[in-house]
Amino acid sequence: MTSATPLTPAGVRASARVHAVADGRGGTALPLLAGEGPLALRRTRGTAAEAGVMLVGAMSAPLGGDHLTVEATAGPGARLALASAAATLALPGRGGEPARYDVLLTLEDGAAVRWLPEPLVSVRGSDLRVRTRVHLAPTARLLLREEQVLGRCGEAPGLLRSRLTATRGGRPLLDQELTCGPGAPGGWDGPAGLAGHRALGQLLVVDPAFAQAPPSAGVLGEFAAVTPLAGPAVLVTALAPDALRLRELLDEAARTYVPSARA
Repeated sequence: MTSATPLTPAGVRASARVHAVADGRGGTALPLLAGEGPLALRRTRGTAAEAGVMLVGAMSAPLGGDHLTVEATAGPGARLALASAAATLALPGRGGEPARYDVLLTLEDGAAVRWLPEPLVSVRGSDLRVRTRVHLAPTARLLLREEQVLGRCGEAPGLLRSRLTATRGGRPLLDQELTCGPGAPGGWDGPAGLAGHRALGQLLVVDPAFAQAPPSAGVLGEFAAVTPLAGPAVLVTALAPDALRLRELLDEAARTYVPSARA
């Protein structure tokens, strides 16, 4: 369902909301599926137990001054797969204001969520602040992928500020922040930063199974690091020359560290 979107002098404010619940028959129902403006939602075919939702861009966004919010809640025992139909382009606005893109995921007891959007492209002249927050119950499972591309082909990037935080059972699990592009602190693209790479991403896997068999720290290829977290979780961070190679690295990580993928 799509409703009218408030348009202010500063830009568009729009939200998309998803609520998934176990249907009592081994599947997952979606009693709430609502999007506004550029955030259109479509139900897709999932597995027998999992509901699939696709985020479809209905208009160009986010532009400078826009504030977009995606909220998804998975109730006890629900299984939800969230994806996007295409890459998200952060575009400059007329007034030079920053844009905001917030994602809030809430996973209750026994829930499982996969948040696998297509890459975010930081276009030259844009200014985007991305905030992703995840709240997990102790028995919930999560697979989260973030991919960011600095500029289109042959183009300098915009300013991108991204923060990912996760709590499990009310306790901090991860708090990570990155700023890159014009105006970022010095050295972001140097040897101690991105080292000239144009694509960066991370894969966060949270699974109670790791309590019995925690992953080990390591590397995947030359520019991907595997970091076990203080909880049943692992974080894989990767750099790559382009979006294709980045996806290959993160797909390899998913095959290695997602328990269901190894089964």
